[in-house]
Parts: sequence; structure tokens; C-alpha cells
Amino acid sequence: MKYVFPENFWWGSASSALQSEGEGYYTSRGETTWDHWFARQPHRFHQEIGPQDTSQFYRYWQEDIQLLKQLNHNSFRTSLSWARLIPDGIGEVNPEAVTFYNQVINELIEQGITPFITLFHFDMPMAMQEIGGWENREVVDAYARYAKICFELFGDRVLHWFTFNEPIVPVEGGYLYDFHYPNVVDFRRAATVAYHTVLAHAKAVQAFRAGHYAGEIGIVLNLTPSYPRSQNPEDQKAAHHADLLFNRSFLDPVLRGKYPADLVELLKDYDQLPKCQEEDSGTIAEGKIDLLGINYYQPRRVKYRDSIVNPLMPFMPEWLFDNYEMPGRKMNPYRGWEIYEPGIYDILVNLRDNYGNPRCFISENGMGVENEQRFIENGQINDQYRIDFISGHLKWLHKGISEGCNCLGYHMWTFIDNWSWCNAYKNRYGFVQLDLATQKRTIKKSGEWFAITAFNNGFNEE
Repeated sequence: MKYVFPENFWWGSASSALQSEGEGYYTSRGETTWDHWFARQPHRFHQEIGPQDTSQFYRYWQEDIQLLKQLNHNSFRTSLSWARLIPDGIGEVNPEAVTFYNQVINELIEQGITPFITLFHFDMPMAMQEIGGWENREVVDAYARYAKICFELFGDRVLHWFTFNEPIVPVEGGYLYDFHYPNVVDFRRAATVAYHTVLAHAKAVQAFRAGHYAGEIGIVLNLTPSYPRSQNPEDQKAAHHADLLFNRSFLDPVLRGKYPADLVELLKDYDQLPKCQEEDSGTIAEGKIDLLGINYYQPRRVKYRDSIVNPLMPFMPEWLFDNYEMPGRKMNPYRGWEIYEPGIYDILVNLRDNYGNPRCFISENGMGVENEQRFIENGQINDQYRIDFISGHLKWLHKGISEGCNCLGYHMWTFIDNWSWCNAYKNRYGFVQLDLATQKRTIKKSGEWFAITAFNNGFNEE
């Protein structure tokens, strides 16, 4: 079977500033929430490895861009660091940061690699967090200013902008489940953070439209299809609630310009609605995007709760559903995530049938594996499992495109083994192996496979 993708398909990978830049960390940029948290609780991070220990893109950017070219990338997504560009979040622009990002953008273009640039990838400047982070509307306005500065500085060359990467994750991690700073567990505050993030996104889109910049603007959402345990109406309702909270809370505002009415009703029923201002609905309506990035890693399987909620416990999403472990599911045992390739197809069909078939692309898809040195053969990691993972997802992506879904590309997470939040380097995701001690880069078997696939705009499979 031959899988050929549309002409001008985007082949590439994704990364982020905080997870790759490293060098120049404290000298040329402000403190982020991650620096602050790591300095105070290093034990929360795998092997106590913090964000200063990365693949040092700040130093090795030229070498790394050559590797991207070698892997036949025609596009590459990374982020700008708000704390590097404007160290206190609201003040003067750092000229060193402007020079660095100009060099990176120019070199990517010089090598025939289209830059896709994200404005915010989890790395809140600590100065902004100290006044409340996304709970504070002043931070929303500061972010809108930062976005406008980025458009002015780089918008003549960057033609694909993304306001946020996975905005639901700081909501879940920072305000529900305690795996991001500020480690709050409070649904109402989480709802406020989510709401203000949508407002920040919309204000950045407004600034982009007002400036008449070239190119397009979008957002990157991690979409996790919610599958009910059964066709039982209660299981179906549980899946609907999970979908409302974790997918449609961002998907509907950015594609339809408004929230789902049943999400608003649900939060009202439980007295969890954030405070709104009269002009907010107009702002959100103007935040509709040109391009949707889709990060897909795993499905969400849910069922009706087996037990009654204790009304004295604080409200949490799990009041509305229980997670369901489907028997016989295929797993990535290192990450604890289910591998379900048809999910990527289901996302695209949902967008086609229910959201007007927006322009979109797979902005992340990846497989993290622990202790990959086990698989070294003749000096190279033989990660056939990653090739199988990618090709399995690409087949379902191809099916969606052949049925009219408007998907324009596929980006893998990630180019080179990178620092990954509290997991640090526990699981490796890269096409390129990183020796953290020596900074030596070695292309894995999956990198070679991807280079051939990108060159051929597809692949053959028996």
C-alpha cells in the first residue's frame, strides 16, 4: 500500500523555547514559573534535572537547523520566550533576545524551513505570575502587548503564528491536578484561568488583524477524543461532559467565537462560572482563527461514576465522570498512555462534520520511551517502535485527508530529545538522540525514516 500526501504537505517537528534553549538562561532572560518552582522544589523533577539543562538550542541553533534540513523538514514549530523577550513581562524589550530570534528565523528560512511560531508554551514570566498569572486581567493585557511586539518584530517573515500551545494543560496542571506551578487545586480558579486564556488569545488575534500582518494566526490545542465505555446513556453523558471540559472549552471559542451553551449551563449548575465582563463576548467572537494546530497523543475513555460524590469534597471534573481502562488496549508502558491511532482520524472527522472543516494540521504526535540506550545498534538507536507509531498514525491521517478533511501537515514531537517539565529526560521523544553530558547529537533510525518519508511525501507499506 502506498500512502501519498497532498502537494506542499508540511513535514516537520515541534519544540519549545523553555524545553530547548537552555544557555543564556539567567543572563539574558527573566525568571519563569519553572525556574522559580525548580529552585524551591527540585525533588518534584525527575532526577532533579531543571530547565537550565536542555539541548542548549541557544548555543547550537545553527547546528540544529542543519539537522532539521538533513531530516528533510520543510517546516518547524517552536516558541518565543516571553520572559526572554520582555524579562519582566511588561517592560523593555531585550535586544539580545531580538537578535537571537532574528537569527533563528532567518536561518530557518535560508535553509528552506518555514518557521511556525508559538507565543506561549507554558513558560509564564515569574513577574507576571506574582501578580496572579492568568487569574489577573492585567496579565491578559500584558500578553496582548507582548503578542503585538512579536508581530511587529518578526511578522514580516513569520507567516504562521500560534497564540498558545495546549492552553488546557496549565489549567489542569496548575489549578486542578498539581503538576504545574502554582500547584493550586481549585476548580473555580481553574475556570478563571481558562477563561482569561481565551480572552488573551482573542486579544492577540485582534492585534494581529488590526496590524494587517502577512500570514495567518491560530492556536495549538491538544485534543483528546472522549470515548464512552458503552452506548448506555449515562456513559454517553459522562463522555459528553469530559469533551465539554477538556476539548470544547477551547475548541468552540477559537473556531465558533463562543462557548458551548451546555458548558456554560454545566458550570452554572455547579456554581463554577468565572466572572465575565460585558464586552468579553465581543472580544471572544473576534478570536476566530485561520489555522488550528492539533496535538494528539492519546484518547480519553470515560464511564459513568460508579460511586456517589461526597458533597463536602471540592468540585472537580471527576464529579461528572470516571476514567475507564478499556480491556486489551494498546499501551506505551513508559508514559502510561494508550496508543490509539484511529483517534487522529476521529478528531479530523469531527472537525469536518461539526466545525466547518477548518484548515488544520497535526502539530504534535509522539512517543516517549525510557532508557532508549537499550536499543543502540552500531552506534544508533534503533527505535522501530517509533517508526511503527508514526506510520500507524499517518495511515489514519491519510484516510481522513482522502475523505475530505482539511489537514495540511504533520509535525512530530520532537526534533531532539528535550527537557520535558517534571519528567525532565525520563522519556525520550526525539528523532535525534541527545547526550546531555556532551551535547552530542546522533540521528536515530526514526529520524532517517522520517527524512525519507518527507522527501517522498509519503511511504510504502506491504
